[in-house]
Amino acid sequence: MTAYLKTMLSKLRSDERGVTLVEYGIAIALAVALGTAALDRLADDVEDGMDAAGAIMPNSPTP
Repeated sequence: MTAYLKTMLSKLRSDERGVTLVEYGIAIALAVALGTAALDRLADDVEDGMDAAGAIMPNSPTP
């Protein structure tokens, strides 16, 4: 029984089929984190631009 367990554990340690799945998961998580940071920065820049444009416009009522 212990010989069988040792053999199975040895096979599991040398099996690298799941490694690519882990690598893809890490790459996707990194891409999502970087994309979120970039879009957050872009949203701040757009908000600042809209605030500046609104401050320049005259305060007239809309019809």
